[in-house]
Amino acid sequence: MRSAALRGRAWKLLETVTTPLLPSDYLDLVSPLRAGAELRGRIEAVHPETGDAATLVIRPGRGWRGHTAGQYVRIGVDVEGVRLWRAYSLTSPTDRRDGRVTITVKAIPGGKVSNHLVRRAQPGTLIRLDQATGEFVLPKPKPAKVLYLTAGSGITPVMGMLRDTEFDDVVMVHSAPRPQDVIFRNDLHDLVAEKKLRLTELHTATDGMLDIARLDELVPDWAERETWACGPAGLLDAAEAHWTEQGVQERLHTERFRPSVVVSGDGGEVTFRTTGKIVDADGATPLLDVGEEAGVLMPSGCRMGICYGCVTPLKAGAVRDLRTGEITEAEPGVLIQTCVSAAAGPCDIER
Repeated sequence: MRSAALRGRAWKLLETVTTPLLPSDYLDLVSPLRAGAELRGRIEAVHPETGDAATLVIRPGRGWRGHTAGQYVRIGVDVEGVRLWRAYSLTSPTDRRDGRVTITVKAIPGGKVSNHLVRRAQPGTLIRLDQATGEFVLPKPKPAKVLYLTAGSGITPVMGMLRDTEFDDVVMVHSAPRPQDVIFRNDLHDLVAEKKLRLTELHTATDGMLDIARLDELVPDWAERETWACGPAGLLDAAEAHWTEQGVQERLHTERFRPSVVVSGDGGEVTFRTTGKIVDADGATPLLDVGEEAGVLMPSGCRMGICYGCVTPLKAGAVRDLRTGEITEAEPGVLIQTCVSAAAGPCDIER
């Protein structure tokens, strides 16, 4: 008890010395990946995969709780002075010996974060991390026969599965425009050579898009296999319809990448989803005040961003942290503090 009291007094003394910063702010400079710090990661290497895709090797901080193959992680990246968040599938096995994790990013036209990570990210860069999440994972016990149906960057969560779990009977049908556009092509063909994978590689630039009915030809026993599918919406829509028509929809597991186009600005129309209220807000008024002015019941506490009593799901759009200027964009599971967040364009919150 006495030692705890001494530590408490010592910490308070440090706080008076470091004001207006906190002692933890200085610790973050010295040891940003330490236990107890806000979860961060350090980019340690960037490996090109194709002309527009790269794998980033990340050393996560000590608060990282690991992941299950097939899950994704949200990362916060500073681009031109603004922190932007995006979600990327983890492509490393769960038991990598050096404790690092990898994400593989495909640059999309106009994508601020994806182009920054693929073309400009440098080793040593610190990024923010959330814990891994997602339900696109393999069951236990593992199935006897597996089909992976992927296209484009939809191969990324599946590559994490392939690197993590071996099967006696696993087939993949993968589509990409050209051979040089196939992410992980060398890795896939190595698995084929080791007889750990049967691969059908389709090139849409010459062969056209996959007709889902061709599965009868490509994988005659597809209906008997547990299938994990990831790729463009058209492929997944066709797969879900096909599996349903054949009465085996319970064997199909899909992961949809949700491309989001967020209109970011200074203020915007705020939708309070639960109550149905829609109001215009400027870019300087906290959403807590906006909601209360509109008659929405808003939970709150200190109004200083400290107590987290006002945390609310952000369902769509973007908000700006009034303390830091950081932009947060809607993704599944994203929570914001309404007392320190203002509209950064049209946004939708669950109140």
